Amino acid sequence: MLTVATVNVNGLRAAAKKGFVEWLAATEADVVCLQEVRAAATELPAELSDGWHVVHAESTLLRGRNGVAVYSRRPFEATQVGFGVPEFEASGRYVEAWLPGLVVASVYLPSGEVGTLRQDQKERFMDTFLPYLVELRAKAATDGREVLVCGDWNIAHQEIDLKAWKANRKNAGFTPGERAWMTRVFTEADYRDVFRQLNPEGPGPYTWWSYRGKAFDNDSGWRIDYVVTTPGIANHATTATVDRAPTYADRWSDHAPVTVSFDWPRTPTES
Repeated sequence: MLTVATVNVNGLRAAAKKGFVEWLAATEADVVCLQEVRAAATELPAELSDGWHVVHAESTLLRGRNGVAVYSRRPFEATQVGFGVPEFEASGRYVEAWLPGLVVASVYLPSGEVGTLRQDQKERFMDTFLPYLVELRAKAATDGREVLVCGDWNIAHQEIDLKAWKANRKNAGFTPGERAWMTRVFTEADYRDVFRQLNPEGPGPYTWWSYRGKAFDNDSGWRIDYVVTTPGIANHATTATVDRAPTYADRWSDHAPVTVSFDWPRTPTES
């Protein structure tokens, strides 16, 4: 059994003080992908890496912003920061770890803001990231590996992926162009949204709730955190859950962890 979890921690040092350390100690995940770490590895509490092999990609352009990481109980065979596009190479938005039979990546797409330069940046990221996903899938397949790209994609793909979808049709994260791009990830690039594969009915469950107002209490959220995989391992997914905090006071991030288990590794005769 292989279990993978992903969560946007909204600042790892702050999350560590509010419950993340306890969550990490309790998780049965073999691999954990983090986003919005917002710190260099040298600035993090030592206990966060106890028992884990860790690769970080921090933002060297905007200190204290972005940052992604992969935590693994097994040592890495290789790692890679960025996906070869100079604009995003030092932005702390993508890190990749090669493990036996697998490539696991942690990604944090820009959030964007319609009508601003932030949305232009998000669209440039999307335009360059999609062909990389196609390239990565082919490269991994040649090496006999499946791919898992986990993280905060900052896009709700379908109407069932956010509560107030009618009010957000023109807002970043749910524009027609962004949703069409996610569809291309699942068609043109031929990846799978594993959570929705196992839980096809909605609405929700959601993975992010604004800290403003009573969004969490009213479960007025968005599903923007995904475990996206190649078909070979997606077909072996057995469970997918969102670890929503029981109360607002128990939250250590504005996101909730998404955890997926796979019947893996497959035997040589399985497809």
